[in-house]
Amino acid sequence: MLIGAHMSVAGGVHTAFARAESVGCTALQIFVKNASQWRAKPLEEEHARLFAEERSRTGIDRVVAHDSYLINLGTPDPELWQRSIDALVDELERCEALGLEGLVIHPGSHVGSGEAAGLKRIAQGLRKVLHRCRGFRCRVLLETTAGQGSNLGNRFEHLARIRDGSRSPDRIGFCLDTCHVFAAGYDLRTAEAVKETLDRFHAVCGLDRLGAIHLNDSLRPFASRRDRHAHIGEGEIGRKGFAGLLRDPRVADVPMILETPKGEGLKEDAKNLDLLRALASGRNPRRRPGLRSLEWRKGTLAGDRGRGTGKRGTRAKSKSRTRSKSGAPSKPPRRRASRPEKA
Repeated sequence: MLIGAHMSVAGGVHTAFARAESVGCTALQIFVKNASQWRAKPLEEEHARLFAEERSRTGIDRVVAHDSYLINLGTPDPELWQRSIDALVDELERCEALGLEGLVIHPGSHVGSGEAAGLKRIAQGLRKVLHRCRGFRCRVLLETTAGQGSNLGNRFEHLARIRDGSRSPDRIGFCLDTCHVFAAGYDLRTAEAVKETLDRFHAVCGLDRLGAIHLNDSLRPFASRRDRHAHIGEGEIGRKGFAGLLRDPRVADVPMILETPKGEGLKEDAKNLDLLRALASGRNPRRRPGLRSLEWRKGTLAGDRGRGTGKRGTRAKSKSRTRSKSGAPSKPPRRRASRPEKA
């Protein structure tokens, strides 16, 4: 089973493999540059060499990347559109240099210009990108979205129209995000629902074009069109749905990637992966303590630990003030200074 998680590349792209190996990943997703900045220094040859060495050492061969959150090929703003094209070309060049099999991208947002105009703009942008990346083996993987705001890609038909409009359909594949499709109105709560949704995807896009699956439970209800990731089995999709997906032979060779909330270390990834392996084998372990479904917005936890929140992103309970023997409120107990977070 090809299952893994999105891992940090702090210290160089090659460092993701050791992190992935530590929790038993057999597949991996990374950023090839800072996802929140337009510019980045060129990929160092030494890092590319170390990446290939670590890939060989760990045996984690199925690796995809995710594009920057800034890119929007659906925008009606010509300056941002061109900047997005240039940025996507840069990321594809990095992926090709690393030998990655796919670059997952969010299709884009029409920002008020309308669905038809946005889809056409995305296809035109991809046409330019793929022309500048002629001969590349790395595919662009269009990701399903929840349809929040003016985001496009919440219908399978959107993805098919973009692929066909790119004029290079063989160079475009797809990434199915479980949280996103569930929020968009495609049910995944039972094995039967999973089968029906995959059947619909195959009829419109083709399961043979599926290059990655993002495994995320949904904090928000069915068809909410809200993109909020939750830990596996802790959201609205539930364990039965993931068990059905993991056991469907049609996606057995597709890399499945966790994008669930992370805390300190990788213990959340380890627990989610353990549960997924158990569900794939037909087991249903006892519910795990310690994992709480934090909201996930654009790759960051919604709970900010630096703003009066507890360790897991939830607001800490305040201690009630006691009264002294005289009846006057006593001073609250002094709190020990918290240690600074590690970078």
